[in-house]
Amino acid sequence: MAARAGEVAQPNGSTALVEPIYQSTVYAYPDLEALEASMSGAQPSAFYYRNGTPNGATLERALAMLEGTEAALVAASGMAAISSAFLGVLKTGDHVITDSRVYGVTYALLAEEFPRLGIAVSFVDACNLEEVEAAFRPETRLLHVESLTNPLMTVPDVPALARLAHARGALLSVDNTFASPAVFRPAQHGADLITHSVSKYLSGHSNAMGGVVCGRADLVAAARTRLLRYGGSMSAFDAWMTLQGLKTLGLRMRAHSGNAQAVADVLVNHPRVRAVYHPGLSDHPQFHLAMDLYPDGFGGMLSADIDDAPAFVRSLAGRIPLAPSLADVITTLSWPWGTSHRALPEPERRRLGITPNLLRLSIGIEDIGDLLGDLEFALDGGQT
Repeated sequence: MAARAGEVAQPNGSTALVEPIYQSTVYAYPDLEALEASMSGAQPSAFYYRNGTPNGATLERALAMLEGTEAALVAASGMAAISSAFLGVLKTGDHVITDSRVYGVTYALLAEEFPRLGIAVSFVDACNLEEVEAAFRPETRLLHVESLTNPLMTVPDVPALARLAHARGALLSVDNTFASPAVFRPAQHGADLITHSVSKYLSGHSNAMGGVVCGRADLVAAARTRLLRYGGSMSAFDAWMTLQGLKTLGLRMRAHSGNAQAVADVLVNHPRVRAVYHPGLSDHPQFHLAMDLYPDGFGGMLSADIDDAPAFVRSLAGRIPLAPSLADVITTLSWPWGTSHRALPEPERRRLGITPNLLRLSIGIEDIGDLLGDLEFALDGGQT
């Protein structure tokens, strides 16, 4: 479905197999009636770049289709998307519950920026349903989690969390970046808002920046209003690049998932590795839930606590890049302590299990024999 998602047939008898890039910042109209029809929404069309591009509209249709939602909104970054989604449904006096394990910049947004707006935030262990339930207040409007958490790969029970939120008149928001709709679709399990950083698995090649909000039409419309007012629109080129990557999403995610499982199975048995965090390992605390929610695999992410992580990284120089992002077709390493979770206070990082020796691996689609050879070379101290 991803290979053709979002496309619209052209009326002239032929259709470009690859949509052109619409780089124009403004569009002309034949008369006032046509302009009014566009501006009022009676006949939606592109009119000004900040309000959206034809490429962005195609990507929105594609992502709504893949996530199984009524609508979608693309933005300039994942944080632009998540900020717009939150601000579309929250106001001063509201309360948010979120997992204490959320991505570091999301944590900073909620812990530092939202209190300045008069929005209260409670951080909980989202895998502890009793703790989540106890955090609800009459003014709770939103519960936010990640489908697979960054970087420790915990698996919140999204269906149960949806039931908890809805029973109290709140919405459930799920950041689905680590999974992608190829392996998990939160809306099927009760989520109201789904967000992604599209620079990760959706585009898949570290060459496009953006974010997306998927969900009910009214919730996406509210997010769109905030996005346009704050100016976080996605570029036509980034939308176009994402669409090219999206065509191979299913193929890539099968390869990512299979390779990551193989790597986890090897790392867990190496004496230099203290812990491996991957939902496909039988000792994972949410293993049975993960197997139920993710029958098609878990994507390419895992983390490992490795003795003398700096030496391990040096041994991989020229083999596996150290890069502070994820989800490329090539395998990369990241250091959550100093990158993705740098914004968290040090005691909080340590409490969550994010230590200086924890490395996050984004497993690519390379030949698994070559990949395991590189990792074993580094684990053995760079000795052949």
